[in-house]
Amino acid sequence: MTSAQGIAYGAVQGLSEFLPVSSSAHLTLLPWFAGWQDPGLGFDVALHVGTLLAVLWYFWRDWWELAQGAIAGLGGSGEGRENGLLFWKIVVASIPAAVVGVALEHKAEEAFRAPVLIAAALAALGALLYWGDRRPESRVRLQSIDWTDALWIGAAQAAAIVPGVSRSGVTITAARLRGIGREASARFSFLLSTPVIAGASLLKVRALAAAGHDPAQLLALVASAFFGFLAIGGLIRYVRQRSYLPFVLYRFALAALVIVVALARARPG
Repeated sequence: MTSAQGIAYGAVQGLSEFLPVSSSAHLTLLPWFAGWQDPGLGFDVALHVGTLLAVLWYFWRDWWELAQGAIAGLGGSGEGRENGLLFWKIVVASIPAAVVGVALEHKAEEAFRAPVLIAAALAALGALLYWGDRRPESRVRLQSIDWTDALWIGAAQAAAIVPGVSRSGVTITAARLRGIGREASARFSFLLSTPVIAGASLLKVRALAAAGHDPAQLLALVASAFFGFLAIGGLIRYVRQRSYLPFVLYRFALAALVIVVALARARPG
């Protein structure tokens, strides 16, 4: 693994983890397109640690306020009570993905890593995102997300175990289908990603330690954090005034490209 490849992996992970385009699909397709070798589990953990740092970096103040609300209890009133409720909604919404991830992660990654199947998942979720994003924004505040919303979005997040679905894509889609505003959908998706990414990183931290001090791995971690931070802020600012349509079109275009390349490589001679 060269330094340039490490930075490329980090940039792809950081951008695609938070934009609704599927990081698992991009990390699978990048070596497939470029002819690179699989960098291994330790490298994958470094990439996820980078995105964890990005989301903690961007939302540290939000998490501080949510934690204060949770510690203070739910018996108060006003913003403190709303923050406490939102904290526990995020906790509950994280459970389905945690259960499915522990039970099926390796099996799903092996079963759905074929490029054509990834293309199908990219296109299918793209269609759902387009449909959901056409819903009117009936609730624009993050605190307006209720328990039913949280459970619905959390259950949807479990589907992100399939490469091509996209964790941010499926959670944003689920939120938009419930009429939650574009910015609130993105913010809840990013906050919800924090415990999931943290849990996945902790489960594989031994692999990161066993990988040793690889300069390319360190560069990948830093690039993942940097580009992840940019992706979070960029998407939140973008959806305040615009729809998710460009990401829908990107998913369709990438799916079509994958199918074309797969057919060309399968052609005899």
